[in-house]
Amino acid sequence: MKLYNFDNSELMDVSALRTDGSSLVVVGRIMGAMPTEAVLRPTELRKAFKLLSPKLVFFVIKMLFSK
Repeated sequence: MKLYNFDNSELMDVSALRTDGSSLVVVGRIMGAMPTEAVLRPTELRKAFKLLSPKLVFFVIKMLFSK
């Protein structure tokens, strides 16, 4: 999975997701060069769910079926 900047340059290439205890680890390369592992802790995941609105959830589901 790749994440892009608004100028369409690659920001991060995610190569794996794995668990580490109660955390989720995102493994990838930032800007195509720097290997990194980002840790998502349960408290931060709960904060992410607070950012979701019904409109945003609908948009994300719609994205799954678009090209």
